[in-house]
Amino acid sequence: MQISPHKKATTNLDDKTNSARVIPKEFKLAFVLVTSLFFLWAIAHNMNDILIRQFQKALDLSRGQASFIQISFYLAYFFAAVPAGIIMKKMGFKKAIIIGLSLYALGAALFYPAAEVRSYGFFLVALFILASGIVFLETSGSGYITLVGDPATSARRINFSQSFNGLGAISAPIIGGLIIFSGVEYSPEQLANMSTQAIDSYRAIEAKQVQMPYVVISFILILLTLLIVVTKFPQTRFTNSSTIKSNPMTSVFKKRSFTKALAGQFFYVGAQIGIWSYFIDFAIETNAGTAEKTAAFYLSASLVAFMLGRFIGTYILKFVAPRVLLVRYAITCSALLVIAILTTGSVAILALGATSFFMSIMFPTIFALGVEELGEHAELGASLIIMTIISGAMIPPMMGFLADGLSVQWSYIVPLICFFVVWISMRQGKK
Repeated sequence: MQISPHKKATTNLDDKTNSARVIPKEFKLAFVLVTSLFFLWAIAHNMNDILIRQFQKALDLSRGQASFIQISFYLAYFFAAVPAGIIMKKMGFKKAIIIGLSLYALGAALFYPAAEVRSYGFFLVALFILASGIVFLETSGSGYITLVGDPATSARRINFSQSFNGLGAISAPIIGGLIIFSGVEYSPEQLANMSTQAIDSYRAIEAKQVQMPYVVISFILILLTLLIVVTKFPQTRFTNSSTIKSNPMTSVFKKRSFTKALAGQFFYVGAQIGIWSYFIDFAIETNAGTAEKTAAFYLSASLVAFMLGRFIGTYILKFVAPRVLLVRYAITCSALLVIAILTTGSVAILALGATSFFMSIMFPTIFALGVEELGEHAELGASLIIMTIISGAMIPPMMGFLADGLSVQWSYIVPLICFFVVWISMRQGKK
């Protein structure tokens, strides 16, 4: 393995001086609270994978139509990322986080009336509002964690916080499998033999399955908002800098590490969201007889690997250059997707599930590599990198319509291409 030269002096976390450089003492409480946000926004991201399946039943949608869940959710990243960056720059990380939590709570609460009227459009609006809040949280949260300490340890710091994002990712399919999925499944033939009234009653019950979990999420978010309001957030290295002399947009795009991160993050996020969006359908299609609840738990097991990959990756990054590990993981994901596409049954499911372990470090590592050289323009760079998550509104629909035309399994050629682009875009540059 290639050793990162700048990490040789900081490999011993037991050393008090080096530990302080990873998470400075004055930031610890704020660090803990911001890290909790990584868990909470992962819940929303990964509940979408449950909603895609649930809304097919509750609202009588095709896979392609259900993919509009991801389109609505990830369009928020295009429209809200720059405003989030501007507000973060002018008002600070704390106020941006409070705005984000408020929007997230509002969007989650709107699921209750949307389920009552069974309006897909209403659900999509609620998801857009919810996701806009998450954009504020991801932009400000990721930026804050990256900038609270020594730049040399930023990749390790954000990978540690993102590990709790993995924990949230695991929780979402468990919640969906136990609470949202009713376990009642009818084939097209069975539905054709049911009365209109019986079908309507069935779909109404399925739609209301989403009410309770989203209302609970909204309540938790409100409590966390109040806690953050009364907590002091120390300033980061570049907060409210008054020394900016150059044009921010011109400055950030002059950095090759930043432009490479934009490309890498765009295709990585699209691949990750696409893989998880149709994981349940993939398991059902490639392993005949698999129930949706069982498939949801397969997805949860895959996300356990994702969380473990974050913690293990944080440790490995003490010894291996971030860019080196990132490229090797992208190549591994490509190989696993080839296996998933060309095989069937448990082998295909295991190969697809294993990609989660190797995707684990990609988002935070690409993010850290992208902002590491931006200095006082880090807030702008952070918002632009978060903006690339718009790919979540593009890749899953491509897969959805390809699945409708061919099969779910062959739709996974799309994330395979994405990982190839990640490898190409991130393999060169400053280590």
